[in-house]
Amino acid sequence: MTPPMLFLVLLALLSLSTCHAHKEATIRELRIAFNQNRLNSRQLVEFYLGEIKKLNPILKGVLEVNPDALYEADRADRERGANVPRSLVDLHGIPVLLKDSIATKDKLNTTSGSFALLGSIVPRDAGIVSKLRKSGAIILGKATLSEWSNFRSLSTPSGWSPRGGQGKNPYVLSATPCGSSSGPAISVAANMAAVSIGTETDGSILCPASFNSVVGIKPTVGLTSRAGVIPVSPSLDTIGPICRTVSDAVYVLETIVGFDYNDRDATKKASQYIPYGGYTQFLKADGLKGKRIGVVRNPFFVFSNGSNLHQVFENHLQTLRHEGAILIDNLEIKGITTISNATASGEAAVAIAEFKIAINAYLKSLVGSSVRSLTDIIAFNNKFSDLEKIKNFGQDIFLAAEGTNGIGDLEKAAIANMARLTREGYEKMMVENRLDAVVSPRADISPVLAIGGFPAISVPAAYDNKGVPVGICFSGLKGSEPTLIEISYGFEQATNVRKIPTFLP
Repeated sequence: MTPPMLFLVLLALLSLSTCHAHKEATIRELRIAFNQNRLNSRQLVEFYLGEIKKLNPILKGVLEVNPDALYEADRADRERGANVPRSLVDLHGIPVLLKDSIATKDKLNTTSGSFALLGSIVPRDAGIVSKLRKSGAIILGKATLSEWSNFRSLSTPSGWSPRGGQGKNPYVLSATPCGSSSGPAISVAANMAAVSIGTETDGSILCPASFNSVVGIKPTVGLTSRAGVIPVSPSLDTIGPICRTVSDAVYVLETIVGFDYNDRDATKKASQYIPYGGYTQFLKADGLKGKRIGVVRNPFFVFSNGSNLHQVFENHLQTLRHEGAILIDNLEIKGITTISNATASGEAAVAIAEFKIAINAYLKSLVGSSVRSLTDIIAFNNKFSDLEKIKNFGQDIFLAAEGTNGIGDLEKAAIANMARLTREGYEKMMVENRLDAVVSPRADISPVLAIGGFPAISVPAAYDNKGVPVGICFSGLKGSEPTLIEISYGFEQATNVRKIPTFLP
């Protein structure tokens, strides 16, 4: 694209965003508009389909739209008009965009961004999709992602897939959108969807949320079902919302948590953490009051020379204090250098071995597919690597996974090492200092959370000197979502940092 043409496109994008800034409505605001007959679900879906048509050719955040989305919207409108009981549920009639690794038993594909799974037929909706449908939510479509959730090769660009192309950061188009749940973050940031859902193994919700100035919740592993989601590592994988506000993310979380027979071991264990009365009760403007929050400066509070971020985050720490939080500063996580190295911690060994087992099981469960094993996927990529849309970024992670043979002594030792690092590091620091949460910039803490199965919430916090968004992350021990919601919502209400995309070149 020539520079003058690019400039015109940027102006058009910016004007579109500015024109529809009032459309950044929250779920609560949309529900009020429904109830006052100022808006219906069909009109809302039509709006988002229009925004996708205008913005997606540049941003590439949406992979497919649901051809039945308007039909689902009409049904929601009829149910609301008839006062059907489920029409009182928070997500009823709200369009939801799903990462393209989350299975839907409808006309949409589920491919993880790969042509290898195009046309494959899933046996059923993913567990969280069943819960969304039960609530009356509208499946708007599938969002782009880093192919195979960033697990094909170390050289694959973040936010890129053969089917979706390269996703763009709506704030600074040349900046990374981060992955692997890039599409959900891009789409809600740019108002191409009301809310979205992504997945995280290590950073795949928190990092896109940070880079796209949206809210991402990484739930405790097992709190949300992984059944019907193209897997990476069952020990680490979790499913969570990516939205524009903490309240919207909490409404989505409340809808998708809970027991699922098809992921029964993990969801049964984690169901003990679900609070009586749900999660929305923790949306408190004074949620920071009395919370003990740890600050781990090394290595997280490190910023490049000349960056404005050091002062911004110091100001945020002061805001936390002003709002009643008690900060315990200069804490250290024992073994943080080892934890941050996936090979040294054992995370890589576990994920690679589990991937082969889990992806083979997923592929064999499909009703129809041209690939039935990791071996088949590798062969597919080799066969079509010369095609422009597929590109030859290699598949070194796939090949490493193919070379594994189940969970042997090496993997068992890695699992034990991750447990020890977690116990002696993050958990010990949290317990000894009686912390409710840890605060850190960006998503740099994600390896710590990944190996422990811990939850976190990323909230918009800043924009760097170039206009690229930066999030603030609040993390805690397993089941601490209620406290993290109070803290995150309190911070969001006190700072109100998020602004609409700028579409800078």
